[in-house]
Amino acid sequence: MTPTAPAFPYQLIATDLDGTLLRSDESIAQRTREALAAATAAGAAHIVVTGRAVPWTRHILDDLGYQGLAVCGQGAQVYHAGENRLLTSVTLDRQLAGVALAKIEAEVGPLYLAASRDGLDGEVLVGPGYAVSGALPSVPFTDVSDLWSAPLNKVYIQHPTLTDDELADVARRTAGGFVTVAMAGEGIVELLPLGLSKATGLSLAARRLGMKPADTLAFGDMPNDIPMFAWAARGVAMANAHQELKAVADEVTASNDEDGIAVVLERLLG
Repeated sequence: MTPTAPAFPYQLIATDLDGTLLRSDESIAQRTREALAAATAAGAAHIVVTGRAVPWTRHILDDLGYQGLAVCGQGAQVYHAGENRLLTSVTLDRQLAGVALAKIEAEVGPLYLAASRDGLDGEVLVGPGYAVSGALPSVPFTDVSDLWSAPLNKVYIQHPTLTDDELADVARRTAGGFVTVAMAGEGIVELLPLGLSKATGLSLAARRLGMKPADTLAFGDMPNDIPMFAWAARGVAMANAHQELKAVADEVTASNDEDGIAVVLERLLG
């Protein structure tokens, strides 16, 4: 009798990238690759759900040999990796974003700004003072009017003295009626189209795959993953996760540097 692959209790595995699937050096552990391969062999689909826009995500998907759908840009983009095309893309109302920035700056003073342009090859524009983490490609700007010259997925904000939590709190309080405010990582506070979240993009992608929230296991590490956890049947926070995400998680696993995704998948595979 031919042995069958072990059953897996979820049909869809949604993973964030930074701080979750990716280790601190931005690599993906072999153990995690093998656990994902075993889960997909057992019938589950793996979907990447990331705050990164497509141009900052594509090289990671290529490294994984990833051919399916990915949710990028904090839910703004549903990307078909195998066909290298955008299936959906939501852009930020630039007039509302300008009002939101003015309201935040009226409260806390000048901000450091960056922005992600829409499209498969959309550039990330970075203004004076804005600190980009890692070595991801970006284009500097000095004239703020350049920020608004083409469609955007999001605007990034930093402040010279406020913490990320403090800045996000002020932004929600002063501008939450104009944009969605998301905290996606260290130094990454984002202004998004109103109502947009990872759950928005994941629900669109899942529908295309014929899957539902009840089918979904989600992994994440930051407050921007909270809507995804609320949408999915089960949310697993990494040990390195922000406390706000841990507070709503169904489970906390090991850290991204300790193969936390693999720990859970191996257990579920038995």
